[in-house]
Amino acid sequence: MTHIYQFEAERLEGQEQSLQDYSGKVILIVNTASKCGFTPQLSGLEKIYQKYKDQGFVVLGFPCNQFGGQDPGSNEEIGQFCQRNYGVSFPMFAKVDVKGREAHAIFRYLTRETKGFINKNIKWNFTKFLIGRKGEILDRYAPTTKPEHLEKDIERALAQ
Repeated sequence: MTHIYQFEAERLEGQEQSLQDYSGKVILIVNTASKCGFTPQLSGLEKIYQKYKDQGFVVLGFPCNQFGGQDPGSNEEIGQFCQRNYGVSFPMFAKVDVKGREAHAIFRYLTRETKGFINKNIKWNFTKFLIGRKGEILDRYAPTTKPEHLEKDIERALAQ
C-alpha cells in the first residue's frame, strides 16, 4: 500500500524529516505562501493545530513560490514571517514546487491520488490534503476552503 509515510522533506531549518515521524496522526498538508490573499489562513491553520494537536493532529506547511511569485523569501524569512505575523508553531518545511516537473515527490503523490476541480493539478496556494492515521488520503480541499470549515472532517478522522 502506498501512503504518505514513504516520503521525507526538508524542514525550514534545513534538516530532512521523514513523514513516518507523523505515523498515527491525522495530518493536514497545505502549500502555503506569505504574500497571497489566502495568507491569513495561516492564523486559522494555527488555531485548528492548537485545538487538535493533543488528540493526534498536525498541520504540515509547505511554502511554494509557483503561484504569482507569492513566497519569494528565503526559508528563514518565510519562517520568521509566519511566526511573527500568524504565530505559526506547526511544522513548516522548506520551499517546494507543488506542480510541474520539479514538483516535490509528496505533492506528485498527493495530486496523483486525488482529483482537484477539473484535473489533478494544484491550481493555487493553500490547497489542503487531509491524511488519516494510517497514512491514507482522506480528502482534498480548495484554497478557498477556510481551515475552520475542516473541523468536522478532522474530528471524524481523529475518531477513527
